[in-house]
Amino acid sequence: MQCVILAAGEGKRMRPLTATRPKVMLPLANRPMLEHLVLAIRDAGIAEILIVTGYMESEIRNHFRDGKDFGVSIEYSVQRHQRGTADALNRARDGVSDDFLLMNGDMVVASPDIRRILSAGPFCMGIYPSEHPEDYGVVQVEGENVTGLQEKTREPQGNLVNAGIYHFSPDIFRLIDRIEISPRGELELTDALSMLIDEESLKSLLLHSWIDVGYPWDLLAANETMMRGLHSYVQGSVEEGVVMKGPVSIGPGSVIRAGTYIEGPCCIGRDCRIGPHAYIRGSTAIGDGSHIGHATEVKNSIILSRTNLPHFNYLGDSVVGSGCNFGAGTKVANLRHDGAEVRVQGVFTKRRKLGAIVGDNVQFGINCSVNVGSVIGCGVQAGPHARVDGYIADGAKVR
Repeated sequence: MQCVILAAGEGKRMRPLTATRPKVMLPLANRPMLEHLVLAIRDAGIAEILIVTGYMESEIRNHFRDGKDFGVSIEYSVQRHQRGTADALNRARDGVSDDFLLMNGDMVVASPDIRRILSAGPFCMGIYPSEHPEDYGVVQVEGENVTGLQEKTREPQGNLVNAGIYHFSPDIFRLIDRIEISPRGELELTDALSMLIDEESLKSLLLHSWIDVGYPWDLLAANETMMRGLHSYVQGSVEEGVVMKGPVSIGPGSVIRAGTYIEGPCCIGRDCRIGPHAYIRGSTAIGDGSHIGHATEVKNSIILSRTNLPHFNYLGDSVVGSGCNFGAGTKVANLRHDGAEVRVQGVFTKRRKLGAIVGDNVQFGINCSVNVGSVIGCGVQAGPHARVDGYIADGAKVR
């Protein structure tokens, strides 16, 4: 059995985080989300994977190479132009010889569910109940048979959504050859699924667990979920006077200095400096080579590699890119005064607490104040005592 993973897209809604990396390489619990998917596929018993790449494909190839380090064999196919999901699958046609699994690369699904959809046989698609079906394609079913597909709409007819995992036979390519370009100018896989529905040959399987990452703040919920199974594993150095409660993972070369208090689950990468007297709260992931220093508190956040919060900083419910530096006293707000749901550029996040989404190489001066729900582009420079609010474009200077 083979698995085809669609990982060619940029993920424009994830900007500024995807300005310098593909969406599928954004980290959850300090591993790219695509790595979690590859490991789940391996654990389900599939050894051959074909990844369809495109946007910044070298980031994916350099990380996974031939797959041996992950216990699988990986080959690649390239979708040079983003012409839709059916076109992306078509790029894998020559590499598929028998029944195969197809998965979107920007989700998290557990290996037991992968084994279940393998057992279901072709043609089968995974579905999942959502509290917000208007954000997804909705699936109508009768028993296990799929009877209809509904594109994103404000009035969805049900709460079961397309989870982006399928069991196909090579016969799917016969249907793809019949697809016409959609009004969006793309070749849509849903058109092939509609043909299967017309032939009464598409089944559904209700997944037990599924995480979709559509917006940057979705990373926070996904990160929390992925860290629930974290085990304590200390490879770095921990000085006397450090308190660690709950599961804490510390990578090689990292130093946790005296007076630091860490509440798990928390994972700290390689060659990090934490403390002295830092406070790291649960569901925080800190990337390689980062520094969380004196009197700094970090809560429920994702910090990518080589980012520094060295003095008297607060960061809560935020995602921060790589190579950033927070001046002394710079703090990020994460709760509206009225306690209402946070909106980002008019989009409801479904989160009551959300700090900031920060791109790579952002520099904050001392005592900056970052407001709730701010999105800060790559390379932004904020001067001392600046108030940062709303959307800040790449390379902007805030005074």
